Amino acid sequence: MEPKYRFRLYLLTTLVLTGCGTLLTRLYEFQIDRRAQFVANIPTTHNVTIREPGVRGKIVDRSGVVLARNRRSYEIVFNLEDVYRGYKEHLKLQNKEKEKKLGKDGEKPDDEPDKDQVVKAVRDWVVPQLESFGLTGKRFTDGIKSHYLTYGGLVPYTYRRDLTPDQFAKIAVRSNEIPGVEVRVMPRRVYPYGSMAGHLLGYVKQWAKGDVPEDYDGPNKHFQGDVEGVAGIEFTMNQFLQGEGGKRVLVRNEKGKVIATDDYQPALEGAEVQLTIDAHIQYIAENVLRRIGRGAAVVMDPYTGEVLAMASVPNYDPNDFVPAITKERFAEYNTNKAHPLTNRAISSFIPGSTFKLPTAIAGIMNNRVGYGHRCIGYSSFGKNLKIGCWKRGGHGPLGLSEAIQRSCNPYFMSMAGDLRSKLMVDTFHLLGFGRKSGILLPEESEGFLPGSNAWKRKHAGAVMTRATLAQFSIGQSESLATPLQICSVAATIANGGRYYQPRIVRRVIGKTRSGETKVLKENIPIVKTDLMKNGVTEYQIEVIRKGMWKSVNERGGTAGRVAMKDVFVAAKTGTAQVNKFDPTNTHNAWTTSFAPFDSPRYAVCVMVKNGKSGGAVAGVLSHLIYRGIFGKEAGLPVRLTKLNTYAGNFEPFPEIELPEGEVFMLNIDNGGETGNEVDEALLNSGEPVKVKPKTIPLPSIAPTPDKPTTGDGNE
Repeated sequence: MEPKYRFRLYLLTTLVLTGCGTLLTRLYEFQIDRRAQFVANIPTTHNVTIREPGVRGKIVDRSGVVLARNRRSYEIVFNLEDVYRGYKEHLKLQNKEKEKKLGKDGEKPDDEPDKDQVVKAVRDWVVPQLESFGLTGKRFTDGIKSHYLTYGGLVPYTYRRDLTPDQFAKIAVRSNEIPGVEVRVMPRRVYPYGSMAGHLLGYVKQWAKGDVPEDYDGPNKHFQGDVEGVAGIEFTMNQFLQGEGGKRVLVRNEKGKVIATDDYQPALEGAEVQLTIDAHIQYIAENVLRRIGRGAAVVMDPYTGEVLAMASVPNYDPNDFVPAITKERFAEYNTNKAHPLTNRAISSFIPGSTFKLPTAIAGIMNNRVGYGHRCIGYSSFGKNLKIGCWKRGGHGPLGLSEAIQRSCNPYFMSMAGDLRSKLMVDTFHLLGFGRKSGILLPEESEGFLPGSNAWKRKHAGAVMTRATLAQFSIGQSESLATPLQICSVAATIANGGRYYQPRIVRRVIGKTRSGETKVLKENIPIVKTDLMKNGVTEYQIEVIRKGMWKSVNERGGTAGRVAMKDVFVAAKTGTAQVNKFDPTNTHNAWTTSFAPFDSPRYAVCVMVKNGKSGGAVAGVLSHLIYRGIFGKEAGLPVRLTKLNTYAGNFEPFPEIELPEGEVFMLNIDNGGETGNEVDEALLNSGEPVKVKPKTIPLPSIAPTPDKPTTGDGNE
């Protein structure tokens, strides 16, 4: 071979070997030495686990009328860390010189953002884009800062919960253009009838930081908590109403955009809570109470202890607290001196002459059914104290039935003095006074009984005097009871002597993931005290029942305004002096009753603050409630509508006129109690008892948006 060709072959071989060596060297460098560097730059996906809140269960009345349910809420949420990282990428693309300057200041794209940077990303980048999609943007600088400091990237920030379906549809198709922004459909609590049964149902608040479990503390885990009941049935039955949370696993690309859903377990709806309430009777009671400023009404089934209605005015609308109450609205509730957030039906008040009913039961339990007394218009205690009867001239000789009919103070004071303190207190305890009933409602008061252990603790070393015992027997002095307790004693008398534990929940029905339905809780009637097993006879109970019947249906009775034409009602009125020095709060007007007399189906108690007469005020309201109930039974429709809130007032109510032309013709006896039961009683009770409003459970307060700006983009 010629040298010339040999040289060329050698040169070619050398070039090939050199090229291969260089290629192998570079391959080694890229695939071995610098592998980690390049792998880090390869676009990758990652999974994000999102815990979804459970769907809250429904609350229904005894017939299935829905009192609390959920509706769809269309929301926008921000994952603030993803928003910030997307904003950084946006800046790099739009302004490389600015990115270099930021780098010189020591900030790197992977640095953890602080609260101000996050707010800037939302304000300057996200909100303008949402506005371009057709959504009017609000800016919540303080809210976003607080949220990021509390949760970081663990919990998405809910920006808007009030999207219309049209807004939701428009933004949903473009939200993936903004990293960290997501639209979702969430359950939102709604109370279809507004303020109706608001005190019973209660309200909910958003979950708080302490609700986040430790196992969700991770960079790729997002937590969405359950709303929590903080008042009423929403609170006491929260464990059943809360549904089981769901889980979504989202696959995101390197830019934070969702490209797939890897796993999805839907949230489960909580149990259905069925109340004993009859929504139509509740509606009747709530509308009747709007004739007065402050008060309460309770309607019970005498043979089961089931509460058919429980109303209190003034009231509130649970919808105001969903998803969070505004500061302005919460201030309205808090500054209203009538305390609309207090459920007066289970709060304590001076009961007045309604306490003569448990005093009468104490008498028959201790062989005083034939007790007689001659009323001369007052009773003397020592040289200087006289406690009068509402009838100045006295009632003359009375038996037990007539004393109930005429509401004679001296009769019951004399009987209590004969019985002594211990027997009185023991009997009242058997009938549920001086202790909580156990009804499934929060903030129930136990009341207060002079001579009880609670009284002895309050007045260490004191002894019950005959004067104090006398005032206890007629519901004055420090005596306190709730409308629910007073209604319960009327129900006990109505059914022949069985005190049933008051109940508000009938049953709880839940579903498993397999769709199986099962009863999780069922309340059955519970007889707490059977007077028949304590030596009381049917005849003795009938003496008390007859006295209540006479109070309504015979002249001289104090409850004539409760009377109806076609239904016999039995009742006992009371007018309690609260504070004779305060013209805005001098009396509690009471009427407790049951009907029909021969086969009772309803026991009713009405209490009116600043009502001047039990018969002329609470008695009339009781009559109107019965009108509505028996009209409903007769076929007259009661159409349920959404009720607005009622703020109440402090007006005095000497009398309430009965409207004409309603369900029944009236047969009213105008004689009897007109408020003088207290005005003429020369009571020396010392300091009046002051009833404090209940502690208000703290709700979720809605964040306040930033004030409008001048257009320069700076908040």
